[in-house]
Amino acid sequence: MKSNTRVVRGSWVALVVAGSLLAGCSAQGADGGSARRTGSPTHTAAPPSGGSSATPAFRPDADLVPRTSKDGQDLVDSVVFAPGDWGRGFVAQDPAESTPGTWAVLDDNCRWERPKLPRGVLAGLSRYSRLPAGGGKGAVKVTASATVHSSVLGADDQLSTTLEEPLRCPEQQTRADERITGLNSLGTPFGAREQDYADDSVLEAGQYVGKGGNAQPYLWMVARLGTVVAAVSVTGGKGHPQEELQGLGSTALGQMLVRVRQRLKGK
Repeated sequence: MKSNTRVVRGSWVALVVAGSLLAGCSAQGADGGSARRTGSPTHTAAPPSGGSSATPAFRPDADLVPRTSKDGQDLVDSVVFAPGDWGRGFVAQDPAESTPGTWAVLDDNCRWERPKLPRGVLAGLSRYSRLPAGGGKGAVKVTASATVHSSVLGADDQLSTTLEEPLRCPEQQTRADERITGLNSLGTPFGAREQDYADDSVLEAGQYVGKGGNAQPYLWMVARLGTVVAAVSVTGGKGHPQEELQGLGSTALGQMLVRVRQRLKGK
């Protein structure tokens, strides 16, 4: 397991560095989208390569691929990180996890909501954890999620949508008093830039702005293996360097992908 995690972590660190360059100077103000409006270019990597027509990063046992909502729910329950999986000191946020039978969707007004699962999506789960502030450092908020589709095409479409959303909504409302600004995205299909751990992957980088109005680094890492999409987000407060947040997110995503492989590889 350790070797697989190191591969994922190294690849994501490279993407994070590129994402930071794309984000530019979004931390200069609370309105991270201002650079776009003043004419600074926005770069987005080529969209994912098409999933079903590309060589897969992992060939699951066909008999173990979820076909029902129950199978999908069993998989996400076992894959998605709980507070203790993130490390010592992490506790559940309130709410601790998403409403059953829902998934996250960015609406036309750039606000995140959780409607019922549509046809073709078997299961979805998000768990919310945090490392409380202490010792002169601010809090760290993290999210782990997984979605199981009934087809590779459906899962691939989720990655494509994720890649494109920052173009449509560089500022997004996550909760009533929380928003993400200055978002940019990078997509890396299997085989590109030494990406050999997932069929497709997408990184979003921006700034999180909460109740106090202070901008904090925000990362959203998404990867697909077959019909399963796994993702993590990391937001760090004062005293948590960028490298720490990168390592936290990339390691978590790597371990979740290992769990997916273990569930679907067969004997």
